[in-house]
Amino acid sequence: MSKSIEELKSLTTQIRRDILRMVHAVNSGHPGGSLGCTEFFTALYGKIMKYELPFTMEGKNEDHFYLSNGHISPVFYSTLARFGFFPVDELKTFRKLDSRLQGHPTTHEGLPGIRVASGSLGQGLSVALGAAQGKKLDGDNSLVYTLQGDGELQEGQNWEAFMYAASKKVDNIISTIDYNGQQIDGSTDNVLSLGDLHAKLEAFGWMVLEEKNGNDLEAVIAILEKAKSETGKGKPIAIILHTIMGNGVDYMMGTHAWHGKAPNDEQLDTAFKQLYLEAPADY
Repeated sequence: MSKSIEELKSLTTQIRRDILRMVHAVNSGHPGGSLGCTEFFTALYGKIMKYELPFTMEGKNEDHFYLSNGHISPVFYSTLARFGFFPVDELKTFRKLDSRLQGHPTTHEGLPGIRVASGSLGQGLSVALGAAQGKKLDGDNSLVYTLQGDGELQEGQNWEAFMYAASKKVDNIISTIDYNGQQIDGSTDNVLSLGDLHAKLEAFGWMVLEEKNGNDLEAVIAILEKAKSETGKGKPIAIILHTIMGNGVDYMMGTHAWHGKAPNDEQLDTAFKQLYLEAPADY
């Protein structure tokens, strides 16, 4: 059943609570980028992508999603669970021995929704392009979506993939870049500036869309819908999505300090008070 915008907004709060609870429970994981991308994942699975359950690896005539920056697995796992790919109760096993919910997504455990192991940064777009071309060869008109981090674009393989996609006119792919300006060692500008990313992607032959408010659910839905309308026109589509790392929790927002650090008991309590739900769906 399709959810209303208000239901999806409430779900973003629940997903943020899941993220924090998961990393707190094992004192390990990456909350910052996960919190910043919650609207993207909610929009993608709640309004944009065409998919069927139960999940199948082939996914013929279904849209596919490939997470390249796999360290933000908490938001991916919570989204998949909340949209019915696997039981919400399984989120309790995050990063524990023998869990299907490893710190970075993997495939050998058979977790529904995961089509590729990821987290070795810079590789996701290449994999997604292969999937997109496979769909074309198979007469499958559905789309392929990816998410990459902005710091991840410092990896050279991305630029080979950007060049390849335009050269081969892979126009059934929509690649979103989480542009929060932060990475593990500091701001992206200080570590290795991306310069004018919009102009660079256009120079590589991509159609580029940009959304300055990547933490506004309706704005995210709108830019993804716009991107969908531009597929099939001979160019791959990129979305530069400006988000705030740690969004929703004031002491985590806008700083690289929470890229890969879990909150303690007191910090978790503070965050939950900010992410209040009348009746949270606890796990």
